Order: sequence, then structure tokens, then C-alpha cells
Amino acid sequence: MKYKLDKGAHSVYALQYHFVQVVKYRKEVFENHEIIDFLKQKVREISERFEVNVLNIECDKDHFHMIFKAKPTLDIPKYINAIKTITSREIQRNFPEVKTKLWKGIFWSPSYFLATTGQVTLDVLKKYVEDQGHA
Repeated sequence: MKYKLDKGAHSVYALQYHFVQVVKYRKEVFENHEIIDFLKQKVREISERFEVNVLNIECDKDHFHMIFKAKPTLDIPKYINAIKTITSREIQRNFPEVKTKLWKGIFWSPSYFLATTGQVTLDVLKKYVEDQGHA
């Protein structure tokens, strides 16, 4: 079994996440490339400050998906809150026409989706654990 591992001072890890954030009431605000590119750039800037490596980020009209790698020390709620707060403020500031689609100026839904993504399947991991001590 071969992992692409990251290393810290006292740890070795492989942490990847799939994050989805939806616009409040599924309003379709990502309809032009300028707004989409702006969102992607802001997310990458915020991620740099949190030492998060964005592997991929793509938008649909009412949400975005992101795959990222992070250290085990990442404060995930703080990171996600920073993304939501800063992107909401900056998109509305730079693209005021978006405000006409929002309800009371609320950009993002309060909820989000986050899942860990593995480099191997659960079955492979179970087999690896089961085989320990049998070599």
C-alpha cells in the first residue's frame, strides 16, 4: 500500500477533504467567469494563510466544490468560517449586482458539506489493519 504522505514535526499524515458550500436559497450567483475566478482566487488566498493546499475548486451556478489537503492541526470550523465570511464580503463589494439575487444580503447557506477523501478504499484499510502482526 503506497500513500502520498505529508510530514510534520511529530506526525506523518494524508488528510484530504471534499468541501461543498451552497449559496443561500440556492440563488444562482455564479453565472459569469469574473465572479467564479474571483471566488477561486479569494479561496486560494485564504487557504494560503491557513496553510491549506487547494487541489481543485470548481463552481456551479449556486455552489462550489473544493478538494483540499491540510495539516492535522487545521482548525476546520475557523477555516471554513473565514472562507464564507471573506468571500461573501468581497464578492458583494466587487460585484454589487449580486446583492439583487440575495435575501437580506446573506450570501452563503449556514450549512456545508465536508467529507474526508481517502487515497485508498475502506476495504483496503480494513485488510491492512487485519493483516497487522501476521507477517
